[in-house]
Amino acid sequence: MPSETIKLTAKFKLKGTPEGLDELFETYREIVNFLITYAFENNITSFYRLKKETYKSLRRGYPELPSHYLYTGCQMATAIFKSFRKRRKKGKAKGKPVFKKEVIMLDDHLFKPDLEKGTVKLSTPNGRIQLEFYPAKYHEKFRDWKVGQAWLVRTPKGTFLNIVFSKEVEVKEPKAFVGVDLNENNVTLSLPNGEFLQIITHEREIRTSYFVKRRKIQRKIRTGKKRKELLEKYGQRERNRLNDLYHKLANKIVELAEKYGGIALEDLTKIRDSIRYSAEMNGRLHRWSFRKLQSIIEYKAKLKGVRVVFVNPAHTSSLCPVCGGKLSPNGGRVLKCSNCGFEADRDVVGSWNVRLKALKMWGVSVSPESPPMKMGGGKVSRNDAYELYTSYG
Repeated sequence: MPSETIKLTAKFKLKGTPEGLDELFETYREIVNFLITYAFENNITSFYRLKKETYKSLRRGYPELPSHYLYTGCQMATAIFKSFRKRRKKGKAKGKPVFKKEVIMLDDHLFKPDLEKGTVKLSTPNGRIQLEFYPAKYHEKFRDWKVGQAWLVRTPKGTFLNIVFSKEVEVKEPKAFVGVDLNENNVTLSLPNGEFLQIITHEREIRTSYFVKRRKIQRKIRTGKKRKELLEKYGQRERNRLNDLYHKLANKIVELAEKYGGIALEDLTKIRDSIRYSAEMNGRLHRWSFRKLQSIIEYKAKLKGVRVVFVNPAHTSSLCPVCGGKLSPNGGRVLKCSNCGFEADRDVVGSWNVRLKALKMWGVSVSPESPPMKMGGGKVSRNDAYELYTSYG
């Protein structure tokens, strides 16, 4: 049975700030800025070249610092410089990039967490120090996972260690696929047995309400600490609500797909590049975190042994899933095929075509008209749709 790797990042809040960390943050920031300047002046985007040309001088300048800080510093610097070059080409950046954040990138040689004791051992210029963190219930699931790289982050709310964990999981060969059509306010599923299910998420209303709240704050309070605090407060509330919604939604989708073994999603990575609507619609779609929802569905599915495939989104809502003919609007959100007369809700059509594309990708021959999918069978009735309720604090 084939296996795949799942990677998840867990956040650990440290208890206080141990002595020596201030100096470590300052030293690391100096090193990264030196490397960014060197990369900028010599137009270096290769981590290996940057490390090769700067390592000896940095080793002489910081003899007490564990060498792996220099490796991760090179990784940070090349990533920052590459991002700067991309933004500069688009006219969104000028001058020279500067690293100002209090962030230290760690590889697995620099730290060692103990989830049972609630501690982390960290290498510093003064030897290894022990850090304590506040344990959380979700940390427990990572006890048998492999530890990868991490980021030590200092913010006004405290110092955090964000660790990347990985795990090998067995993914079964799918018997069939559940097609998933993601929208701003609902998710429509096409099941292999010929049924459709639409989940009303209310995501658009949640995002719009918080967008309006932030706009009111920005207009009422022009500058100052209070303005920043209020914007952060409502921004965090929005993220918490949506995160809760995404996890509940992903759990439901994976639960439905378990007996079939496969989930089909649209590859929406380039959707924002093709958005050419009104300013309001552009703003809404740019605020829509579809990729985050997809990533949550993907890792939860893999943990259950369910395979996830991504299909080309082209024409999923414009071609007839029965005969392949072109669909035309027929009032509201209904589409009709001028060739065979098929008629269905556009979200049903999307999820159905996503499922068919996945089957074709998997080498399954798809007949022009699948037996359970007869004419007019693509309507979502009131009994087939339900709202995904979430509990908010």
